[in-house]
Amino acid sequence: TDLPRSPPAAAEPRHASPAAPRRLREKLRTAARMAGPPAHTAPGSRQQVQGGERPPEPATGSTPARETRAPLRFDYERFRQSLRHPVRGSRSGEDPETRARRMKVKEMMKFAWDNYKQYALGKNELRPLTKNGHIGNMFGGLRGATVVDALDTLYIMELEEEFQEAKKWVENSFDLNVNGEASLFEVNIRYVGGLLAAYYLTGEEVFKSKALELGEKLLPAFNTPTGIPRGVINLGRQDTLSLFSPCSGMSWSWGWASAGSSILAEFGTLHLEFLHLSELSGNPVFAEKASTSQHVLNRIEKPQGLYPNFLSPVTGNWVQHHVSIGGLGDSFYEYLIKSWLMSDKKDTEAKKMYDDALEAIEKHLVKKSAGGLTYIAEWRGGALEHKMGHLACFSGGMIALGAEHAGEERKQHYVDLAAEITNTCHESYARSDTKLGPEAFRFDAGTEAMATRLSERYYILRPEVVESYMYMWRLTHDPKYREWGWEVVKALEKHCRVEAGFSGIRDVYSTPPFHDNMQQSFFLAETLKYLYLLFCEDDVLSLDDWVFNTEAHPLPINHTNFK
Repeated sequence: TDLPRSPPAAAEPRHASPAAPRRLREKLRTAARMAGPPAHTAPGSRQQVQGGERPPEPATGSTPARETRAPLRFDYERFRQSLRHPVRGSRSGEDPETRARRMKVKEMMKFAWDNYKQYALGKNELRPLTKNGHIGNMFGGLRGATVVDALDTLYIMELEEEFQEAKKWVENSFDLNVNGEASLFEVNIRYVGGLLAAYYLTGEEVFKSKALELGEKLLPAFNTPTGIPRGVINLGRQDTLSLFSPCSGMSWSWGWASAGSSILAEFGTLHLEFLHLSELSGNPVFAEKASTSQHVLNRIEKPQGLYPNFLSPVTGNWVQHHVSIGGLGDSFYEYLIKSWLMSDKKDTEAKKMYDDALEAIEKHLVKKSAGGLTYIAEWRGGALEHKMGHLACFSGGMIALGAEHAGEERKQHYVDLAAEITNTCHESYARSDTKLGPEAFRFDAGTEAMATRLSERYYILRPEVVESYMYMWRLTHDPKYREWGWEVVKALEKHCRVEAGFSGIRDVYSTPPFHDNMQQSFFLAETLKYLYLLFCEDDVLSLDDWVFNTEAHPLPINHTNFK
């Protein structure tokens, strides 16, 4: 079936390329971190992203919510008693090899943390080659992204001393009184998600209070005619407007986003965290704001059932017909199935949206190469681009997770589809000289599962492939997924470990590699956590009790009401 073409006026944004983000990680996350990259940056590498064009006046809509910390006591002890499995599992009956591999991943985490602590504590990320810290411009003046991202990983790995170091920094040094331009999406998934997870795992009130305070600062982004939030928020205190902070509390769209649009993977990746902010605060405004986006998307007409990546927060109409399960779209789909699971399977709207979206994706975007590899293409205004980004490799795990809850007649079909996609992503690793995967790989001109452009050859410690290995292991217990995960551990040790931490590399097809001098915070939050869980028993952060946000921060399934 021919898919409808995008309107002629909708120009393609430059960032929607091999280097476009999952969870916007392309332009938003790595572009900021790559400020001042080494001289051997590959052609086409990300450029610095500015905060976008500000609208002349604040977005319309309701005023920011009142104080969210209502006089409510969340019954933490009752919550912990409701969990079906110990958070850290029982550790019974495991074989020595699996334990040794898990301990190796734990050692890698300790090494990454110790070097961050020594050279960059309080900065957002570590530059391991130059042994200093990096701040970036995505967080509106917030600091310590690696600290907050690492909290739950340190706790789960029983790195007790290191966890206390991180907690102490949050207690004494994590300042929320900042005034700057922040990515709503990145602040939510890393900081809010990380703080919420740390609270649910430990019961430490400091994490809850910081999460709620930060959550309040994000609410003005939703002040639009549709309730769809804009992508950039000024984190300055909304009650202190002055000549020195004239934009406090204001929000605007990214300057590179078409026609002032909001991004599907941004406004569609708030639901999990915001529902928990309402659960802990007693203030329904968070859940209402996040649910509005879901309701708008459910009602709007979808071309062939597909969700384009750009939507106007003013009109509620699609701005462009570019569809991707990788950068710009990815975590929206992930949060549909996870919202349903987190609601203890009560959010039937989210489940139907997920089922319908997956059906459309399979019908229009899932393809098989001449060599028999299954992949998910991108759709650009009616034409397919036979490319998969590393960011899209999370989809194997997502489809497997959803398969567990599909009807019997479809369950095996989706398990098989998840396995095929995960195998394709494994091939993108296996076919490189470093045994690490490129940022994007293609299926054209006789090439399969390999990058064909210089700008696609880098690896920045991304987690999506090992994320799918973890889910596939838990849901099938096929030992090949642990073997594939161990291959990644060995490749990381050989090519990414340097004297003072771990670094991404600029070309996965070249050895010895050129390092990019950045230890991403998501390496500690996601990559190492998923590898660790791959070598754990299934009751460690059991999928019966927890869903992972798109930064791998575990949030509890709402089995009951704990207020």
